[in-house]
Amino acid sequence: MKFHSLAIRVTVCCIIIFFSITRGNAQSNPPSFKVIAFYTAKEDLAHISFVHEANQWFPAMAAKYHFSYDSTNNWDNLNDDFLAQYQVVIFLDTRPEKPAQRDAFQRYMEHGGGWIGFHFAGFALTPSAFPQNWDWYHNTFLGAGSYASNTWRPTAAVLRVEDKVHPATQELPAMFSSAPNEWYRWTNDLRKNPDIKILLSIDSSSFPLGTGPKQHEIWHSGYYPVVWTNTRYRMLYLNMGHNDMDYEHGTNKTLSLTFGNDTQDRIIINALLWLGNKQQG
Repeated sequence: MKFHSLAIRVTVCCIIIFFSITRGNAQSNPPSFKVIAFYTAKEDLAHISFVHEANQWFPAMAAKYHFSYDSTNNWDNLNDDFLAQYQVVIFLDTRPEKPAQRDAFQRYMEHGGGWIGFHFAGFALTPSAFPQNWDWYHNTFLGAGSYASNTWRPTAAVLRVEDKVHPATQELPAMFSSAPNEWYRWTNDLRKNPDIKILLSIDSSSFPLGTGPKQHEIWHSGYYPVVWTNTRYRMLYLNMGHNDMDYEHGTNKTLSLTFGNDTQDRIIINALLWLGNKQQG
């Protein structure tokens, strides 16, 4: 009986030591950087689908690549004190609307913060619910100006790597097929902006791109950047982020995903590691 009690005590001590070591290792190995994603996820079902998908994919990537990921739909968190906790900000959809939020984001970027924006985060159209009323963001920071048109339905495109040495394009093939997406055209020609470095564009082998039924939603020619960075900031914009939805049959089911394309995913992971670890340049 005494032997049995001694064995129990030894087992309990081993368990305590194990959890003490595990807790100590967890405390001594904090995440290498912290990411905060802002989203709205209202009205457009395709954007809502993408946000839900992103908020499942990013935590999985955070566990794999040793960073932390938080998300919020409270855009009032876009303030100096809150942003100071994070090395990378993500706009999953839309953008801040209040002057105080916009000013805080501009300060964050001008002081070396990192940013990734997806799809609708670059949208601006006057008149609309998202007019071009933030010149620094749309013309100076993104460089794209306003939305001009889009393809429809969401379809995959053959993308061409324009810059093979940027950290976000490492280990990418020269060309690859993307996940399905609704592609945007912009009012500004990004090739004429000396601060903009285009990383990926739509290859001409993609044309015709889109299925209609409206003919102007099918692209037959032209130059369309889809991923770029502004060299004055630590940032990356990706035009991806619009899932295909079953609007026609009334089911509103998600028909395609943005994540899960290994090559396209690699760009996002590369960008996160580049922006989160400032020593990478």
